[in-house]
This record gives sequence, C-alpha cells and structure tokens, in this order.
Amino acid sequence: MSAPVDTARKIELFTAAAVACAMIILLIVVQRFASSGSLDAIVVEAQPPIIVFPDFASIQNIQVKKQQFFDYLQDYIAAENRNILALRKQLHAYADIVASGAAFSTHEKAWVLDLADAYRLDIDRQSEQTIVGELLLRVDVIPISLVLAQAANESAWGTSRFALEGNNIFGQWCYEEGCGIVPMRRASGATHEVKRFSSVEEAVGAYFLNINTHHLYQYLRELRGQMRQQQQSLDPMVLAFGLGRYSARGDSYVDEVQTIIIQNELRLRDQG
Repeated sequence: MSAPVDTARKIELFTAAAVACAMIILLIVVQRFASSGSLDAIVVEAQPPIIVFPDFASIQNIQVKKQQFFDYLQDYIAAENRNILALRKQLHAYADIVASGAAFSTHEKAWVLDLADAYRLDIDRQSEQTIVGELLLRVDVIPISLVLAQAANESAWGTSRFALEGNNIFGQWCYEEGCGIVPMRRASGATHEVKRFSSVEEAVGAYFLNINTHHLYQYLRELRGQMRQQQQSLDPMVLAFGLGRYSARGDSYVDEVQTIIIQNELRLRDQG
C-alpha cells in the first residue's frame, strides 16, 4: 500500500531537483554574460503594440462614419488640451511673478526659457514680461470642434492615403527627404513630403504645436487672446478665420471648416 506514496515522493524530489538544476544553469549563464559585459544580449525588450488606423472607408453609412471618426479623434484632442491647460496653469503662476515686479529665480527663469524654446519663441533681447506675455498667447487650447473639422477636411474623414499610411490627419508637410510620404501629384521641382507620424497621438501633438507657434496662425492666437482677455468662451467659428493661410484655398477653406462645424453640430463636443 506504500508504493504509490513512494512513487509520488520520488516524482516530487525529482521535480525539485530538476528545477534546482535549471536555476543553477541559468545563474551560471547570467554570470558569464555579466562578466563579459554582454548581459544586454539576453534581455528581450518589450515591443510596442502595433496600432492600426481605423478603416473608416469600409463604413457605408455616411452619418455613422462621421460620428465614429469624431468619436475616435475626440479623446486624443481632449487629452492634448488637458496637457496644455496644466502647462498654462503653471505659466499663469510665472505671469503673476512678472506682474508683481519680482525677478525670476534661476530655476524659474530656466523653466520659462525651456518653455519658450519648446514653443519656438525667439527670446533674443526680449524682456521677461514680453516672453511670458507671448507664451500666454501660444500655450493655450484649441476648441475640439475646430480641430475635428480640420481633421475631417484634411483627411477626407480618415480615408486619405496620408492618414492610412502615415497617421497624418492634418495634411502637415515636412521638407527633408524621406521624412514622410511623397504626394503623387507633387508639382515638378517641389521637395515637400506629407509627414509620417508613428501614431495619431503624435500627429495631434504636432498639429497643436503648429497652430500655436507658426507665424501663419498669429491671427488665430490673437483672436484667442482677445477672447481670454474678455473672459469669453473660445468661439471656434471666429477662430476659424485665423486658418485662412492653412490652405491655398484661403477664405474658401475657412468656409469649409465652418460648414463642417455647423452641419455636424460639433460645438456640442466643446461642452463635454
């Protein structure tokens, strides 16, 4: 009657011995790699997940396609706006220091200069008050409705080649060879490419930085600044007038963006 117990005990001891041997072998291997300086060779790096841009073209119902496109992008836009608002809140604290007449500490000055560099602000021979004032014009949100309308216009509702192949939903260009996707109908002699992004999140961040820093959109930033001074809600229909130089279509482009906002009741998404 004791045979089954003995057999089970032997199996248990054998298993324990096997595990111990395996641990010893692994320890020896690790020690050898470590002593040779090649430990990195056995470290397997986690690979980022592959994110596929949604196939909006497969959605037959136009209204459903539009709503899914807006729903998909809204979270990315809202997240970017939250990040900017947090940064703007910090910036207001520095604006209060300047307004009080006090000088920045070394740490405070470094923070402001780093932010100015990130927002592509030329600070040469500029006073601290001027730098902070210009940063307040740049470090600010863009209404979700306006961003969604531009994304829909520029990406053909997420079905363009540039959106599908490069996550580029705002038609942004770059000028270094290989930086993006070469347009099929690029004019002879032109060198621009349509920038390729690793993710939609990256594309949204680049769009915000473009609108908030490029000299072509200074008027939009001034309009937004006036609304802030008057303690008004940011009006996407008015801010759209600051996008006239985003496209060669000029005023017609502004009309297109405003029409998308109206027809799709996008201002309701600004209230969320």
